[in-house]
Amino acid sequence: MLAQLIATLNNWLYTYILVILLIGAGLYFTVRTRFVQFRMLGESFRVIREKGKGGVSSFQALMVSTASRVGTGNIAGVSAALCLGGVGAVFWMWVIALLGGASAFVESTLAQIYKVHDGRGGSRGGPAYYIEAAVGSRGLAALFAVLLILTYMVGFNLVASFNLVDSFAGYGFFDSRTPLIAGAVLALLTALCIFGGGKRLTAITSVLVPVMGGAYVLMALVMIVLHLELVPGVLAAIFENAFDFQAIFGGFTGSAMMYGIKRGLFSNEAGVGSAPNAAAAANVSHPVKQGLAQILSVFLDTLLICSATAFLCLCSGVEPDAALKGVPYVQAALAGTFGAFGHWFITGAMLLFAFTTILGNYYYCESNFQYLLQRDAKSWELTVFRLAAVYVVFLGARMDFSLVWDLADVLMGGMVLINLPVIWRLSGTVLAALRDYTRQKAQGKDPFFRAADVGLEGQTDFWN
Repeated sequence: MLAQLIATLNNWLYTYILVILLIGAGLYFTVRTRFVQFRMLGESFRVIREKGKGGVSSFQALMVSTASRVGTGNIAGVSAALCLGGVGAVFWMWVIALLGGASAFVESTLAQIYKVHDGRGGSRGGPAYYIEAAVGSRGLAALFAVLLILTYMVGFNLVASFNLVDSFAGYGFFDSRTPLIAGAVLALLTALCIFGGGKRLTAITSVLVPVMGGAYVLMALVMIVLHLELVPGVLAAIFENAFDFQAIFGGFTGSAMMYGIKRGLFSNEAGVGSAPNAAAAANVSHPVKQGLAQILSVFLDTLLICSATAFLCLCSGVEPDAALKGVPYVQAALAGTFGAFGHWFITGAMLLFAFTTILGNYYYCESNFQYLLQRDAKSWELTVFRLAAVYVVFLGARMDFSLVWDLADVLMGGMVLINLPVIWRLSGTVLAALRDYTRQKAQGKDPFFRAADVGLEGQTDFWN
């Protein structure tokens, strides 16, 4: 009964309530910022090339947030959208990513404005921090922090660990001992990464994410080149099916529009309140710089990685089929051209995507753990928290957590219901910071932020 109740609540949240809220927020912030994700896209690329003066660079913070966003859903989720909703889902994924860039800009700029010193020469922050500082509600901020830890360190990392180990299930060597061995190895690797602290995590993800994403996109490009004659037909099918309004209004929940919207929204997480926890760690001269960098994270996740999966599949000549939904369709698409190598490549991609997701998710949670303590965590407290995170990874490799997955989705829905109204309420502060940034750029300066310039003198831990 509990599983059915959670599944029903999850379906209502993600089919109706959150879809409307997240799309509405994306449209609202796009208009209010005067299409910042398009008009300042070039500036977004420029700021991530800046060298940080100690601490976490803008690029490293971008890679941590991308590590969490880019996961197994970029492979299995996109495949399911194609097989169940049709090829038109790809178009709606693109639309959602373009709108989501504005939401990501707003929440990540707020995280920078209200970040706090971490006691080690760096900074930390996120929705919990700007909710308390700007809204004045410690209780609401603490609730958000608890929801985030339960969602990402427990729920999503359990499932990521299970999915990673389950990717070996189709091979001959898989037996009852495989999950135990693989879970232990994965837990050990996770421990080696997270016990090194935030700097080691950012260093590892800043290497793994570009390599992993680059290899995957390269494979998609090879597939496109080898089947170049199919590309015009694929593009035509995407746009034709995207606007099949008879199908859309005849059964909206199963249409290409709905599958594309849901895949785009829940892949890039714009507006959810997760990525700002990484954005707050960046050492930049102006909060808007990290807001601009996070636009790229949304675009990298959906416009690049999700699109890579879509074209890799659709240009293979293998037709989408409900019986193949998920990883099997992607493996079948690659195997049709590359044989057994295709299966192994997708398994390897799933391994890397899941592992970096686990690291990115943990990074978010440690910042919120520190928030709940209301002080810098003592060494033993961090050790216990990290051991708990490692145990979750080991546990997830050995069990199927369909109930935990649904529960984590519901908890993340709770994060959205808290974060979106807050960033809507605080969007005026972001707009003031954006005007300050563009004014300084027009004067030929490298923008430098002071809280007093936007009416926040004495109200922030930094920028005074």
